Amino acid sequence: MRLIGLAVILTLGLTLAPHAVEAQQAGKVRVIGFLSISSHEHIAYPLRALEEGLRELGYVEGQHVTFERRFADGKPERLPELARELLLRVSIIVAYGATSTRAAKNATAAIPIVMIVHPDPVSAGLVASLAHPGGNITGLARLSQELSAKRLALLKEAVPGLTRVAALWYSESRDGERSLQQIEAAAKSLGLQVQVRGIRNPNELESAFSAMKEGRADGLITVPSTMLSDNRTTIAQLALKQRLPAIFPEKEFVEADGLMAYGANLAGEFRRAANYVDKILKGTKPADLPVEQPTKFELVINLKTAKALGLTIPQTLLLQADQVIE
Repeated sequence: MRLIGLAVILTLGLTLAPHAVEAQQAGKVRVIGFLSISSHEHIAYPLRALEEGLRELGYVEGQHVTFERRFADGKPERLPELARELLLRVSIIVAYGATSTRAAKNATAAIPIVMIVHPDPVSAGLVASLAHPGGNITGLARLSQELSAKRLALLKEAVPGLTRVAALWYSESRDGERSLQQIEAAAKSLGLQVQVRGIRNPNELESAFSAMKEGRADGLITVPSTMLSDNRTTIAQLALKQRLPAIFPEKEFVEADGLMAYGANLAGEFRRAANYVDKILKGTKPADLPVEQPTKFELVINLKTAKALGLTIPQTLLLQADQVIE
């Protein structure tokens, strides 16, 4: 009887052991790293959308997950060190923007990385393909080429007689260079001349806009980058000062008195990234999670800025807008 009892106990122990391990793992608090070239101030709102998305999926901060957040405050040279700091603590890294994603990738080939709003991760060599990333990176990409053509077409519709467009870009970003080439190709197809104005830091913005005026630019498009986004208020105000109708990649520029924006909702993309974090924490490999591209884009127009520029936005364009600021 003792032998039978011992056998039953051993059998039950072996049967229940995996469940005990699962329960222990389920109770483990996972650490999510967040890496951004932006300051916390500039990215606070979309970052909250990521955290809210995780809460909606059942993750309670302090109970299921904790966060380690690192912000480079606009200084790309700080990113490698910040990425290495995260490696010591985290189970997964969420990287905002091209520069932060590259820094995270350079730091680790083992820890999963979820990128947010990379313009072209395939050309950048971060993933093998959108459908089959093949490494430790997946997440959200943007359709830079198609959007560049659409933005220029919208700007041309808003500005009668548009011929010379200044393209403002962050020249320290090699990922931005590909987007700039796409803008130049789109401009050529629309019969527009492009004046390229690159800046290496925000202190060069005023001189860049002065050069636009000297070059007689009659419109402006910005190459998507976190550095320009962080300085959106300054850029929008300088465009207004120089009386340059401008189109931007994010509605936050328009909320800062920019004229127009066309692109995906940034907070919405951060919220979508929560789904990637959830799947990876539950065991799915990044290599098996296709990179997503936005399916919905917003056109936002600021009529106050249009009036200040002496522009009358065509009714056909206003009817296309998802939001009009009056």
